[in-house]
Order: sequence, then C-alpha cells, then structure tokens
Amino acid sequence: MQSQRHNVTSIVTPEVLIQRAREMVPVLAQRADKAAEARRLPAETIADMQAAGFFEVLKPKLYGGYEMDPQVFYDIQMVLAEGCMSTAWVYGVLGVHNWQIALFDPRAAQDVFGNDPQTLIASTYMPKGQVTPVEGGFRFSGRWGFSSGIDHCDWVFLGGLIFNEGQPPEYRTFLLPKSDYEVVDTWNTMGLKATGSKDIIVKDVFVPEYRTHKASDGFMGTNPGRETFTANLYKLPFGQIFVRAVSTAAIGGLQGALNCFVEFGGNWTGNMGAKTSEQVPAQMAVADTSVAIDEMKTTLMRNFGTLLESIKGGQMVDLNTRLLYRYQAAQVVERCARHAYQLHSACGGRGIFNDFPLVRFFLDILSARAHYANNPDVFGRNFGGVLLGRDNTDFFL
Repeated sequence: MQSQRHNVTSIVTPEVLIQRAREMVPVLAQRADKAAEARRLPAETIADMQAAGFFEVLKPKLYGGYEMDPQVFYDIQMVLAEGCMSTAWVYGVLGVHNWQIALFDPRAAQDVFGNDPQTLIASTYMPKGQVTPVEGGFRFSGRWGFSSGIDHCDWVFLGGLIFNEGQPPEYRTFLLPKSDYEVVDTWNTMGLKATGSKDIIVKDVFVPEYRTHKASDGFMGTNPGRETFTANLYKLPFGQIFVRAVSTAAIGGLQGALNCFVEFGGNWTGNMGAKTSEQVPAQMAVADTSVAIDEMKTTLMRNFGTLLESIKGGQMVDLNTRLLYRYQAAQVVERCARHAYQLHSACGGRGIFNDFPLVRFFLDILSARAHYANNPDVFGRNFGGVLLGRDNTDFFL
C-alpha cells in the first residue's frame, strides 16, 4: 500500500494541487452560508480536500505524504480562502499538524496514522493543561478553547506547562486520542463561523512521554523525530510554520473580498446616480488592496525560501531574522483587516447587507485578528526590544 502511495506522490505536482484548489473555490463559496449556519465545515468539504491530496502536502512520505515545501501548502490555503475563509483556516490548522507530528517521537505518528493515514489531528495550543509527571509519562487535565475543525478529527494536540523547581516553565504539546477528551460546543461567533472551533475538556488521563513535544526542541531543532523524518521540511522551526498557518488564510480572504468588490464595483450605480467604478475611494481601495496582497504573498514566499536555503546549507537563520519573520506574520491579519475595511467602505449602503459576499470575508478577517499569534503589538515590541539590546522573550520562533 505504501509503494502505491509513493507512486501517487511522484505524479502529484504543486501545479496540480493549486489547480484542484482553484476548481474548489466556487464549490466552497456555494457551501459557505450553510456551513456558517451549521457552525462547522460540511463533511463533504473535508472529504474533498482529502481526495484532492491537500492534507498530504506536509505529511511524511512514510505515511503517504508529499513532503512538499511550505510555500505549496500556503498557496493552497490562500486559494481556498477565496471561496471560504473558514475552510482555508481549518485546512491551515489541520494541515500543519501533519507536519508537526514528524517532530514527535516516531511512535506518535504510528499511533495516529498506523491504521488510517487519512486520520486528522486538531489542536489548541493554549498552555491550559494541568500536568503531573508520573512513571512513563504524565497525568493530564484541563479545558481549552478554539479547537478548529475538531469535529472532523480523531486526535488533538493540546498545550500544557511542566513546572520544575528553580527553572522556567517548560511548554509542551500533548497528543491525545478522541477517547481521552470531550468536545463542548461553544462556537457562536461573528466570523469564521464554519471553523467549528469548539472547547476541549480533559479529565485526568495518562499521556505517555513519547506523545509529547517540547517547544524547546522545536526551537533548537532537536526534535525526537529527526532521525526518522529527515527531510529538510522537518528541520524548519515550528513557530515559523504554525504562525503562518493562522495568518495566511486572511491573505486569501482579502483576495476573495477584492474579487467580490471588483465584480460588484465594475457594474454598480449607486442610489445617487454615481458609478462605483468612477469613484476615487473605490479605485484607490482596489489599487491599495492589490498591492498589499502582492507584498504579503511575496514576503511569505521569500521568508520560507530563505529558511529552507539556510537549512540546506546546514544551519538555521539567526535570531533577529526569525524575530523579523515572526513580526511580519503577526502583521498580516491586521493589515488585511484595514484593506477589507477600505473595500467595505467603498461599497456604500450595499455593504451593510448580510447577503453581500464581501461582508463574510470582512468578518472572517476581523475574527482571525483575535488569534494570539495575529497580535502584532506583542511581537513587534519584542522584535524592537531585541534590536535595542534587550533580551528576547519569545521562543516560539
């Protein structure tokens, strides 16, 4: 079976995957309203993404994955977001987990994919877990919020801190099967409605040591899986990969908003008789948004190109560069929100009606800004402080 999967890998190209994503855009747009009403993605959408091979992009070849460069993953995410940003958000979050599992002890990946390589992993990385070390692992409890796509997953990554006397808290990701947690439906939001980002409750379960991953290993490149999953892809810092998974959908969502506005504005005449296409605010909104999208995409691709080239050369980029990239990732959603607002404002009265597609993109982008990783102030202050000679306070890089 694995040899057949590897044969599939050899004929699937980035161009094929991007084209499949492009073909899904109208389908996702058609499903978007019902998905928002259901407050979760349709099972059909998850099945379509699996059939298209999207979840294989960052997955190890050992389990049928493609081990492609991250740029392919983010390209797919941005295209999907043009149809439905909730879909792209869930794809980004679940898809990146197929990369992170390769950082764990290889037994963890076998637990997840051994019986079914199509198995999906959800997450919520908040350091909410109460952790008690015991022989062979940990007793683990807690409640976490914002687990996107959890309804479609059989495993989950959860964050927790281990406290050792006289030392800083040690952050780890804990991997748990579905039988060890409860899902609580709390998801009633203004945007990203279809992500189904519900709460997770865990009550005193055992997690073996090998199903945990230290954040420090992700930062230093000393991951337990490095001898088994040897591709350069898995030498990238976890922080750089994950933060882009929760910001990049906004770039595609902004493109979707721009597409809506261009279709609307090219033919719309307002109640006062003015053509939108002739209005300076509309013209500038389209121009400014187009430039911003191009700049954000270019920066994203450049950054990962630099990271990969450094790893191929046997080293990781310096701390200041990683801090720069972290801050650039954190700026994305707020920047997208400003341009979405600019487009929305140029719609006039038409823009306040819920059946106007641009509204969904606008609210989804605003909701994405609520994610901790998308707060530019936190990471900008740290980056600026380091440049001014202060100590770095962020190791999720």
